[in-house]
Amino acid sequence: MDKIFESMCPEETAEFAEKLGRKAHTGEVYCLSGDLGVGKTIFTKGFAKGLGVSEMVTSPTFAIMNCYEGAELPLYHFDVYRISGGEELEETGCMEYFYGNGVCLVEWAEIVHDVIPEDALWITMEKDYGRNENYRRITLRRKGGGEA
Repeated sequence: MDKIFESMCPEETAEFAEKLGRKAHTGEVYCLSGDLGVGKTIFTKGFAKGLGVSEMVTSPTFAIMNCYEGAELPLYHFDVYRISGGEELEETGCMEYFYGNGVCLVEWAEIVHDVIPEDALWITMEKDYGRNENYRRITLRRKGGGEA
């Protein structure tokens, strides 16, 4: 079942993500999907804060993955925008993190959907300028159809 959160500003998006990060567990994969400029990096920074990450979080567009030490769990932050698909991601050796000892957050996850674990939580972010230029509709959905 989908869960929907409506954010009216970047701060609300970050606060929502921080709450989600506080509930994260070892081995979980969170998949961020949405257009450029929708707030995926703002979401990621909030999520990292919820995990207790104290260092500055940046998008790993060219590195593919950044690792951050949280209070209890590491965060493996992927940006697969420049990857052509799941097979290419597997070739980088990054797949071991999906089943490792931390939490994975994957930006542009739809590009590598074929290698995303079935129990991953998909987070889709959408704008609606008709409501407000800062409005974001954030939908949470399990790939396998389970409770979000």
